[in-house]
Amino acid sequence: MNPPPGDAGSSAAGPLPRPVHAGYALGSLATGAFGTVPGLLLLPYLTDTLGVAAGVAALLVLLPKAWDVLVNPVAGRISDRTRSRWGARRPYLLVAGLALAVLFAAIFAAPFGNGPGAAAYVALAFLATATAFAFFQVPYVAMPAELTDDYAERTRLMTWRIALLALAILVSGAVAPLVVTAGGNGVAGHRWMGLFVAVLIALGALGAFVGTRSAPTGTVGGSESTLRAQLAVAGANRPFRALLICFVVQSAGVATILAGVNYFAGQILRDEQGGSTLLFVCFVGPALLVMPLWSRVGARLGKRAALVAAALILAAGALALVAAPVLPPVAVYLVVAVIGVGYAGQQVFALAMLPDCIAYDTARTGRRQAGVFTGLWTAGETFGLALGPGIYGLVLQLCGYVSSDTGTAAAQSDTARLGVLLGFTVIPALLVAPPVLLLRHYTLTPALLAAATHDGRVDHGVELGDEAVDQHEKGTITS
Repeated sequence: MNPPPGDAGSSAAGPLPRPVHAGYALGSLATGAFGTVPGLLLLPYLTDTLGVAAGVAALLVLLPKAWDVLVNPVAGRISDRTRSRWGARRPYLLVAGLALAVLFAAIFAAPFGNGPGAAAYVALAFLATATAFAFFQVPYVAMPAELTDDYAERTRLMTWRIALLALAILVSGAVAPLVVTAGGNGVAGHRWMGLFVAVLIALGALGAFVGTRSAPTGTVGGSESTLRAQLAVAGANRPFRALLICFVVQSAGVATILAGVNYFAGQILRDEQGGSTLLFVCFVGPALLVMPLWSRVGARLGKRAALVAAALILAAGALALVAAPVLPPVAVYLVVAVIGVGYAGQQVFALAMLPDCIAYDTARTGRRQAGVFTGLWTAGETFGLALGPGIYGLVLQLCGYVSSDTGTAAAQSDTARLGVLLGFTVIPALLVAPPVLLLRHYTLTPALLAAATHDGRVDHGVELGDEAVDQHEKGTITS
């Protein structure tokens, strides 16, 4: 993948063709499926099908997440330094995407039956799958900064992506358990489920690779010689720092909500059968309906203001659910749908602002290092998504939640049920709303980016870097 440099094209200045929007968005089939199904089915598969002790199973599920935090920045650096006739990112969509599909099916292949050998096999297969996912996800997230130079076009690109991501999450999260049941449950059912999700992942990877074949690959510039130097450059990008910290903390809040779905359905709504599924659909489903609306809001208010609005809607909805014990179920589901509206906006605008940070860095340094930024971004997101369930579990532990080995939740005290409620409502609100204050340091606007790049001509000095941000904050540069 290392032919002579100079093979990359330039980013598009105007709107991208619709096929490129759709093709890039198809990659979310892969990220949505892998981001949803293991968290939904892997732990029960280990404990209830392979006979692995719960504590060991939890460790096997969590360790690859920790590995992702380490490997994502490395994957970003490697993709930054890649030169090929397909560009720096697209080779990874194909190779890592297909590897991800095969390895995902392998997780549930169960060649060693049950017991310690089965547990070790799943651990190694899941670790390999997480590595393949890092090499697919990081280049994939880096691509928008190089597909287009247009500030608004990045938001449109992210709108397509998040809409399909929501669909992928709904399909994979709802259908995968049904495939297990249809396949006879047990090892056989999980094998069929692994194949089903592997097909979704492969379709997403191939769709993204083929769909972006006509898109510009971006200008390949020089990159810092060491990973440490690249991380230092990312840390010097103040808008990126503010956005990253905000997004990581908010991701922990979102993950806390998702971790509490089953507990909230069973202990608060008293609906252990269909309650969790309906809550999941109400939370994710609105993204399919409100993305065009959020796109218009972003065009009118700007990305930063729209992100703040979406986060506050999410937090306000979560706080309103404190009244869930006295509300009719229909009202609870409607409030969860409102939370889903806020979640959709929070996701799309954070992801639309990330390429702007990357473009700003390119203008500031004259170097193309999108992979470093997206590697840090995905590592931070992984950390936040892993932190959420830990926070929720700690709340349950402190409130005296009683575990069960019967497959049915044990009777809980009022204090434990209060912990279930607070972990699903107040804690996420506290993790989602306050971080928007950090966005005071995010001052990238179309005017500032245009000034920094001199209408496409990169300024290699620093006078249009953080100094320009300082001038913008003081009103010297207006938007």
